Amino acid sequence: RLQREAPFSFLEFNYMILQAYDFLELYRRHDTILQLGGSDQWGNMVSGTELGRRCEGAQLFALTAPLITTSDGKKMGKTAGGAIWLNKEKLSEYDYWQFWRNTSDQDVIRFLKLFTEMPLDQIEQLQKLQGADINKAKIILADQATAMLHGNECLPEIHQTVQNMFKGTGDSTQGLPRIFVTKQDIEEGNGVGFLDLFTKLELTSSKKEARRLIQGGGARLEGEKIENETGALTMADFGDGDKTEITIRAGKKRAGVVELQ
Repeated sequence: RLQREAPFSFLEFNYMILQAYDFLELYRRHDTILQLGGSDQWGNMVSGTELGRRCEGAQLFALTAPLITTSDGKKMGKTAGGAIWLNKEKLSEYDYWQFWRNTSDQDVIRFLKLFTEMPLDQIEQLQKLQGADINKAKIILADQATAMLHGNECLPEIHQTVQNMFKGTGDSTQGLPRIFVTKQDIEEGNGVGFLDLFTKLELTSSKKEARRLIQGGGARLEGEKIENETGALTMADFGDGDKTEITIRAGKKRAGVVELQ
């Protein structure tokens, strides 16, 4: 790093110590002997193997893999805004499917090879798709990746949700992320703020992002554009109790449900 005139910052230096000690404690508590990581973590991981040798006489191992980048050169990682949860309690099956469905045209074939178990000859056939037909490959990628994690059983519900959202058919919202509110929650104060709803549904990562979404015209409540960033969901939106669900959208491809209990 010094030879490349890219010196360590104090924070980076301490991160190596922390990660090395973490590996040592994993060995002590859980007999962990192998740490897996991206190639950018090599130095941190080797420090852990050396600390384990010095403190416990343990033979620990580090295994790295090249970082996966998108076609525009950005790495797929948590610091690049690309991290996704594998636990469906943290990220719904629908949102996981959408993550893969939104793959760029340039990346879809490579990701099919990396993240699915499809035979290469089938993927080569998909490589011949052009124009709008590339979306068929993206759907296959999303289906294959989601089935590997959550099972095939969730796919019909996801497909139905997509059909409902983008083609205006059906009423099912079962595949969408969902939060619950009570009449008391809504009637206390002036309702539940739109900014809070977008962040709780994880349609935006922060209230600031939710505010920008509303200002840009990309936020909708039951198909109607949300104009007021300081506005709130009220019982009137539920038809004073006649409806039990409200659908909120962030752009064209993401939506969530607020359910009245």
